[in-house]
Amino acid sequence: MNVPRESIARAFAGAADYDGNARIQRDIAQTLAARIAALALPRRPRVLEIGCGTGFLTQALAGLGGDWLVTDLSPEMLERCRARLGEDAHRRFAVLDGEYGDPGGGPFDLICSSLAVQWFDDAPRALARMGGWLAPGGHLMVTTLGPGSFAQWREAHAAEGLAAGTPRFAPVAAFGDFAVTAENRIERHDDPLAFLRALKAIGAHAADAGHRPLSPGQLRRTLARFAQSGCEVTYEVVTCHLHRAR
Repeated sequence: MNVPRESIARAFAGAADYDGNARIQRDIAQTLAARIAALALPRRPRVLEIGCGTGFLTQALAGLGGDWLVTDLSPEMLERCRARLGEDAHRRFAVLDGEYGDPGGGPFDLICSSLAVQWFDDAPRALARMGGWLAPGGHLMVTTLGPGSFAQWREAHAAEGLAAGTPRFAPVAAFGDFAVTAENRIERHDDPLAFLRALKAIGAHAADAGHRPLSPGQLRRTLARFAQSGCEVTYEVVTCHLHRAR
């Protein structure tokens, strides 16, 4: 991945209608929450969440209890999460760059994140670093995106001899020290412009560094190619789990 930090923060700051468009993101967070709920955790776990967004995963794990440190790179997203969950003596909110920052307050019994670490420069290395924040017996469990994501959009570009600005996601094999599973989820859009509007609405339109925007003609042809695919988009959802020994 090589999307400038300022581009990511700016895109998510402007994602005012995230909740209304992030259908698949909500589903993925709920699936991750179910897997986390099945882990053997202490009665009152110490929890760190990376990249909370508007709080899909935070809310889905509200019944877990414990003491939470909820973080996000975007102050605007963090405030939306706080508004969703409300104030609680056992829940703190902090702006944090999960890849390069230091949350303090550890160690943690659970570190979790839903569809945030794909924005990191080096997700496997960052997750290995986070593993050092775990308490003995602790769990790190996150979802991210694999390189199969947005395949139809990239193929539409390639058919026109163009390269998409889609970020370069880490391959599954790169997460070598983790227990990893991958599954494809399909999202369908009414038309190509609906897909682009949805990406912008959830702040996921930040392009890879060095990508040159398409000309109007190139964009029209690419959208036409994408329409031929049925306006389907694949999300390759990668779940990474690390359990620290006691």
